[in-house]
Amino acid sequence: MNNIDILVENIEMPRWIGSAESFISKVLKIIEIENWEFSVTFCDNAFIRELNRNYRDKDSATDVLTFAQDDDPLPFEFNEAVHNAGDIIISLHTLGENAEYFGVEENEELKRLIIHGILHLQGMDHSDNSPTQEMLIYQEKLMDELTKVKIF
Repeated sequence: MNNIDILVENIEMPRWIGSAESFISKVLKIIEIENWEFSVTFCDNAFIRELNRNYRDKDSATDVLTFAQDDDPLPFEFNEAVHNAGDIIISLHTLGENAEYFGVEENEELKRLIIHGILHLQGMDHSDNSPTQEMLIYQEKLMDELTKVKIF
């Protein structure tokens, strides 16, 4: 069982927040992740820019930041272990800009950013944003599998 905390910073609570949590659970099931605990924070550009400046020395907004934790699994009921995977931060403002730039619906871009963040928590990475990067190829494969799922 996974524990996902959905948070918002500097924005109103989106009406689709429950659908986002359901989508996250579907992604975790497809990639066979169990007993993870992590948060997903939806925010504005000011909030993510501050994080980007403080933790990555980049004074600009971005679409998604992922802060993976490197802790040992913690005790959990029934002698299972839960892994504190970390935190995903998504700027809904940059998401909208990306959707317009790439000519996709915001729903599609939101799914892409959620998947992207989860893959980073899983330890995957990419050296650039070219579509030949292994992580980005896998991300798009997951997008294809989840194409019919709507968040908003």
